[in-house]
Amino acid sequence: MKPFIKLSAVFLFVLIFSAQATAAAPQWELDPAHSGIYFGIDHIYSTVRGYFEGFKGTVMFSPDDLAGSRFDFEVDVKSINTGNTKRDGHLNSADFFDSKQFPTMSFKSTAVKHVKDNQYLVEGKMTVKDVSEAVSVPFTFFGVKVHPFDDKSEVAGFEASMTIDRLAYHVGGGKYFDMGVVGKEVDVLISLEVTRKK
Repeated sequence: MKPFIKLSAVFLFVLIFSAQATAAAPQWELDPAHSGIYFGIDHIYSTVRGYFEGFKGTVMFSPDDLAGSRFDFEVDVKSINTGNTKRDGHLNSADFFDSKQFPTMSFKSTAVKHVKDNQYLVEGKMTVKDVSEAVSVPFTFFGVKVHPFDDKSEVAGFEASMTIDRLAYHVGGGKYFDMGVVGKEVDVLISLEVTRKK
């Protein structure tokens, strides 16, 4: 084989291998009407529950290509809804989220790992206010099936849960926790329904 042909063959092999190595898992579109970011926090003897109405994200996932899978999200802090306008306003104030200065929260994944069965773990960096921390979030992958309303699309589902120390992210200075009014641990539930064309 001539040197030029050998070189071309090697170059072609490297190109193909590189493309395979960097190929991303399929991208899914969030179904906002059937997805949500919910939370619950203690208030004296009760639990206050709420959710964020505004969020967007990139979901790229395949059980067969975890290296190319990722979950990135951005949440609009002002969209917090606990069913009480006065309380929501207080949560947006400098006492808690200070949404004027920090209008968004974000999560950027760095790795997706399989634990067992349909249980996975996504590692990444979560940023709330002026704090960014590495976190590991366990999640369940419910599977993929043909969308009942569109046989040209597939639908997949995920659910993740975690507990966050809000004080570690400067969401509140601790005054209300010290008073025994508002807890410091926040239980978070993320429910996602995503779709893509077949």
